[in-house]
Amino acid sequence: MEDRAKSASEAWLEARAPGFQDLPENDRRAIFDFAFLWSLFEAEVMETNASVDRITKKVDAWAAAGILGADLHDTELAYFRDRYFSNGELTYRYPHLALRKSDHPELVEAVIRGGNDDPRDRMLALLMIVWRLRNNLFHGAKWAYQIQGQKENFDKANAVLMRLIDRHRDVA
Repeated sequence: MEDRAKSASEAWLEARAPGFQDLPENDRRAIFDFAFLWSLFEAEVMETNASVDRITKKVDAWAAAGILGADLHDTELAYFRDRYFSNGELTYRYPHLALRKSDHPELVEAVIRGGNDDPRDRMLALLMIVWRLRNNLFHGAKWAYQIQGQKENFDKANAVLMRLIDRHRDVA
């Protein structure tokens, strides 16, 4: 693989951010991509103001219009179900999502456990997980474990965001 020049900010992060120097290039790329994809998603699909209420309203509008496409995200939902639910129990990772009351925690848990398979609820649960990844990254919670072990989370979130932007940017 060809070496690339590091930016001044990347060099600064390597020198000062806990664990960043040990973060593999592919992990960094997934996180950097997520930041840009989230920004584009928020601008073009969430009308520059993402919130739990706005996400919920969008999901409800897509469902009502017959353009939800929840089945398009089955691979990503299966990944998060496996990550957060195993052997009949929520995994130790689930609490680290730090779902707030407004994040529909009961709905997310029911979908993760497989007890709720309604397409609207699956889509909303998936977006609540992506929302929490976003908040945990941008508000610093991911630094508690030096952003380690997050590549697949962000790869899956990135796939969801790209698909939603392609599908709903003109319907926003």
